[in-house]
Formats: sequence, C-alpha cells, structure tokens
Amino acid sequence: MAKTTSIIDGFRAAAQSFGGAPAIVPGDGGGISFSAVDAESDRIAAGLAALGLRPGERVGLYCINSPEFVFCYLGILKAGGVVLPVNLLYSPPEVSFVLEDAGVRFLIFHPAMAEKVGKVRAGESCVERYIGTGDAEEADLTLDVLKAAGGDVPAPIIDPAADLAAILYTSGTTGRPKGAMLTHHNLVSNTRSVVAALKLRAGKDCLLVVLPMFHSFAATVGMLTPLLHGMRLAPVPAFDPALVTETIRVAGATVFLGVPSMYNVLLKQPAEARKAWHTIRYGVSGGAAMPVELMRQFEDGFGIPVYEGDGPTECSPVTCVNPVGGVRKPASVGLPVPDVEIEIFDDHGNRLPRGETGEICVRGPNVMKGYWNLPEATAETFFDDWLRTGDVGYRDSDGYVFMVDRKKDMIIVNGMNVYPRMVEEVLYQHPAIAEAAVVGEPHASHGEIPVAHVVTDQGVEVSSSGVRAWCRERLGQHEVPRKVLFHESLPKNAAGKILKRELRTAGEIERGVDSRTPA
Repeated sequence: MAKTTSIIDGFRAAAQSFGGAPAIVPGDGGGISFSAVDAESDRIAAGLAALGLRPGERVGLYCINSPEFVFCYLGILKAGGVVLPVNLLYSPPEVSFVLEDAGVRFLIFHPAMAEKVGKVRAGESCVERYIGTGDAEEADLTLDVLKAAGGDVPAPIIDPAADLAAILYTSGTTGRPKGAMLTHHNLVSNTRSVVAALKLRAGKDCLLVVLPMFHSFAATVGMLTPLLHGMRLAPVPAFDPALVTETIRVAGATVFLGVPSMYNVLLKQPAEARKAWHTIRYGVSGGAAMPVELMRQFEDGFGIPVYEGDGPTECSPVTCVNPVGGVRKPASVGLPVPDVEIEIFDDHGNRLPRGETGEICVRGPNVMKGYWNLPEATAETFFDDWLRTGDVGYRDSDGYVFMVDRKKDMIIVNGMNVYPRMVEEVLYQHPAIAEAAVVGEPHASHGEIPVAHVVTDQGVEVSSSGVRAWCRERLGQHEVPRKVLFHESLPKNAAGKILKRELRTAGEIERGVDSRTPA
C-alpha cells in the first residue's frame, strides 16, 4: 500500500518538484506556478492562525471556481483546519444549516455570494468572522487584509489516516444533507487511484474544471489530483459552452471533466468551435448515468472518447472508471480503480456472484470516516467495512460494473421492478428527445407507475402518445411510462445532475399531496 501522507505534505512535495511550472491556468491565459500557489496558501494559513483558528476547526469555503478557491482550500489545511465547501446553489437557510451543523467558525466567501451571505448573517449564526476573497459589504475583512495580518506559517501535526481534511455535505435524495467526513488519507489515496486509472501525465496534462469545485468529483479529480501530481488545472467559473471552448484553447487543456447534461449542451456547439477541442485527449463523465446514445453522439461529433466512471461523495469519490486506452463497455461505469474494491451485496449483507443484481458496495482507503455527528446513519451505511452506496447494479464476467439505478429511484409496478435508467436509455434514443428523467408516482391499482419528464429539441414537436408508442416497441409493458410530461428544462443541481426529487415534489403538488417540510 502507498505511503500515508497528508494533502499538505503531498502538495509541498509537488511544489518542490515543479516549482516554476504552472499549477493553475486562469481563463485569461496567465499561469500561476506551484511555488506561487504554495506561497499564497502559506499566507492564508498564517492569517487564519493569527485569527485564532485551532487544529480541527471547520472553515467554510463559499466560492466560485477560481484560483482563490485553490489558495483558500490549501491555506485552511495548512492552518490545521477542516474545509467545508458550501454548495453555491443552496438557499440561505440551507447554507445556515450546514454551517451550524458543522460548527463553522470562519466563512471565506467570494463577492458573488455576498447577497446570500447577508441573509445568513441576518439570522443566528455560529460564524465568528466573514472573510471576503474581494471587497464585499458583508465581509468583516478581506483575504488581502487576512494575509497581511499573518505571522509565522503554522505547522500542524496531522495524522493523515485519522484527521479530517474536508466535510462534504451530500445532496441526499430525502431529508437533510449529511456531512461526509473525508480524511487526508482518503483524498490523497483517491488522487493516486485517479492518476493510475486515467493515465494522467505529470508536467503534461491540463484538466479543465467547469464542474463546481465544492463538488467531490471536481475537487478530487479536477483540483487535488493535478495539485498533488504535477499537472495544471484550468478553472472555469460557470458552465458556458463558449467560455469552456475558449478556455480549452487558451489553456491547452487535455482532459475535460463533465456530467451528461454538459455533454448534451456541448453537442449544440458549431463545427468551428469544436476545432478548439483538438487538444483534449478524452472526456470523463461522472455524477449521473451517461445515456449510451448521448455518448455516441458526442464522440461522433467531437472525435473525442468519453470514459464513464462513478463514485459517491462518501468514497472521495472515485470508485470505478472505464480503463483509458482499454476496453470500454457501453452503459458500464467501468472497472474498480486501483486500491478500491467493489462487490455486490443483497439486502442482508451477503455477497452475490457475478451477473446478479444487488447493492454496489465499496471498500478501500478512499472510504469516508463516517457522517459528521450521525453515528446511527454511519452504522446503517456499512456492512462491516463495506460502504453501501445505495446504487443497484451488477458486475459482469470481466468485472465491469453496471449501474442499474439508485435503490431509492426504483419503481415497483404490480410487484415488478422498473429501473428508471433503463427507460431513460430508450427515451434518449428517440430522435426528438434531448433530456429525460423517469420517476415513480403512487397508483391505487398498480402500486406505482412510471412517469417520464422530457425536454425535446428546440422546434421539434412530439406527442405523449408518440413517446409512449416508441417505448412500447422497446420496453416491457410494465416499464412503459403511463404519463409523459414535457418541460422547457429539467431541474438540476450545481453539478448538472437532474434533480428527480424536485420532479417527484412537482407531481405531489399536482396531485394535491405536498410532502414538503414547511420552511
């Protein structure tokens, strides 16, 4: 097993090896070297220590994709703190909840989030100091003032296997978000697995990071992996296809990280814009199931292979990916990455043989320490040392992992299981459908029925009966959606994942059964 090390030691070693080489390539084409990132984060660490931050205390980071996000993330760790990245799409009450739940003492925020910060400040809060990365009325002090006030750079003693580096709050399918506690070793080990699985090249590769860096996929693969292993990262503050393409051109990016909805939007890029993608070696897709038809269209249109992978926040998050340069299997999320084990279990914790469907469970150094202040929820999430992902799937004879669906998303029609992903794959094959999501709806006679929510290509008309007829030719009778609802867009989280819980809530309201918790 690889040596246990902290993120701080891993980054300092990279900074020593790659010194003047660029670590961050902003969209303006400038380069920020490893040495400069090291020095900037040292100053932030010294400033936080001067404010009185003690080892193990939590610091909120409420920031768009930017060099400042990187500086602050590393600075918090160098001061001995624990990073709590805040979801940019959270409402002020949700922001307040995670800050209170984790006991955040200081909050560093980007001026773009000032309005929400003002609403958080208006209520009761455990936060002692609000630190703006730039000028903002809601800030008690700016990052520049913090850095100027600092003294010696702290040297916290860190046990990588035991001490937390970050608490990442999961969006969850129901109830309040839970804070996944990730240690230094969890995250460092996962970056090593990512480098090996994706065949990333120190000193050569540049990862374009348009996925939000508060999200586990972008934080580990797009930020920590290049920082610890001598590559560049090009942060993009918001998903705009033209801005993404321009950043690829300016930065010479070689790897694109995205979720399926992003690949879908990028298909609308004109042929001329696609030429700028010639430096991209491949794309990686995660965060949600990649429809096979969408992958085919993107690869045909851009001439770039897409490697689908998966992993929950609780696993730092990468658990598996189709092998780069190896055999890719459509609809599969690939093979376990190095140092990570994946097996399929039944509901009673019994391991199932290859080919049988059950719950996907993971074991390895990347698996979280547990949920913050939730020992019972933590215990329920494990079979001994195997983490239960909540995903239903199987492994084929070659060991490839196939995700059938989320366990909580499964629909039971007349006692028979219907997996929404299988229905969605058929919907995506329809020539007029751009996006699709399938959820269950209670039914007096059938228990549940499948309901399809779809977005059609602009200017293309299709009827509900036409969509159902398409499905009848390709699915079992119990799998055919009983309803087809058309939308201009589907609700998504900041990572671009379709929010099925919002579609369910909309259906409940329509039926006069609103299960939402009062604010």
